[in-house]
Amino acid sequence: MNNTALYLTTVLIWGSTWIAINYQLGDVAPEVSLVYRFGLAAIVLFVYCKWRKLDLSLDMKSHFQLICFGVMLFGANYYFLYLAQSHINSALTCIAFSTIMLMNIVNTRIWFNTKISKQTYLGGALGLIGIVTLFWPQIEHLSLTDTTLLGLGLCLIGTMCASAGNMISIANKNKQLPVVQSNAWGMLYGTLFMALMAMIQGVEFTMSTTPEYIVSLLYLSLFGSVIGFGCYLTLLGNIGAHKASYSTIMFPAVAVVISTFVEGFEWNSYTVFGFVTIMIGNLVVLAKPKFSEKLLAKPATTQS
Repeated sequence: MNNTALYLTTVLIWGSTWIAINYQLGDVAPEVSLVYRFGLAAIVLFVYCKWRKLDLSLDMKSHFQLICFGVMLFGANYYFLYLAQSHINSALTCIAFSTIMLMNIVNTRIWFNTKISKQTYLGGALGLIGIVTLFWPQIEHLSLTDTTLLGLGLCLIGTMCASAGNMISIANKNKQLPVVQSNAWGMLYGTLFMALMAMIQGVEFTMSTTPEYIVSLLYLSLFGSVIGFGCYLTLLGNIGAHKASYSTIMFPAVAVVISTFVEGFEWNSYTVFGFVTIMIGNLVVLAKPKFSEKLLAKPATTQS
C-alpha cells in the first residue's frame, strides 16, 4: 500500500469501529472486552507470522521496548479512555482525544527533534476547530463539574499514553523492528496488562454469546486492530506522527457520514461547518509543500 491507501484504510476502518464498540458495551466489562479484542488480534498476528515464516525472535532490549509499546498503545490508552467514558459523553471524549495530534507534534519535537511545518500547525488548528464545531450542540450546555473534570483528566491521560505509544512505534522503526512482529508482541503485552488490571479490580471474566457481540468483537480484532493498527503504524513511520495523527480528527467525520445512512442522523449548520473545516484541515496537513505554500502565502504588494 502507498501512503494514500494506508491513510484512507485507517480512516475508514477506525471511523466505523464506533458501531462495533457500541455492541461491546453492556454484559461484558470493558477491560475484559479489550482483553478479548487484543488477545484475539495477537493470536491472528502470531499465526500470520508463523504462516509467512516471519522471524519473531528479538533481543531482550527490543522486548522491553515492545512491552512499553504494548502497555501504552494497546493497554493504558484504552483503559483510561474507557474510565473517562463513564464520567463524560462520547463527544467530549472524542474532542479530548483529538488533542493527540498536538501531543504528537510536541513529542516528535522532543523525542526526535523533528521540525514541524507551518502547514501542519495550520491544518491541525483547522481540524480542532472543526471537531469542536461538529460536536458543539452536544457540549454547548456542558457543566464543568468535578465529574466532568475527572473524565477529561482521565481522557487526556489516555491520550498521552497513546501519543507515547506512537513515539515508541517510531523508535521501533528507527531500530528497524518489523511492524507486523512488533504489533504481535505489543498486542500480547497490552493484553496481559489489561488482564492484570481486570484481575486487580476484581472484574469477572464473562463472555457474551449474542451474535452482535461476537461479530463486533471479530470486527474490532481483525479490522480495528490487526489491519487498522498495521496501516496506521506503517503510515506513522512513513510520514511522521504529526501528520498521521490527523486521521484521529477524521474519524468523527467518517462516523457522522456513516450515522447519516445507518441511524438517520440529521445534519445542521454546525455539522456542515465542522465537517468542511475538518476536510480543509486534512488537505492542508497532507498537501504537498508547494501547494500549502500557496495557501499560506501573503498577498504580493505593489510598489508605486
